[in-house]
Amino acid sequence: MTSRFTELVVDCHDPERLAAFWCEVLDFKVIDRSEGEVEIGSWAPTVEDVRARQMSPTLLFIQVPEGKTVKNRLHLDVSPIDGSTEAEVTRLLGLGATKTDVGQGPDRNWVVMADPEGNEFCVLRTLAP
Repeated sequence: MTSRFTELVVDCHDPERLAAFWCEVLDFKVIDRSEGEVEIGSWAPTVEDVRARQMSPTLLFIQVPEGKTVKNRLHLDVSPIDGSTEAEVTRLLGLGATKTDVGQGPDRNWVVMADPEGNEFCVLRTLAP
């Protein structure tokens, strides 16, 4: 018996705002929403698809009352596909991300950022040709 990685859940105050931010970052679309929850992904999963093969997980933003208080123990890494890392960082800043310091030091080939609710993520080297 096995399991599939189907969703990554992010607790947040404003699921709509955070889902919109990550849709812009990842070129995802909203695939489901209900009271206090928004799910985004690059595909609309069906049980048959998930059972047949491992697919990219969706991101599910769930509204919670408490705020973020410490550095994330889990974070996303993103890699630009059609421009430089620097250009992607500039784009993400324009979407509402911020640069942040989690103790990574100055000589790294990635940039640590935070989404509009403070969840850390990293922008890695470009994959552009």
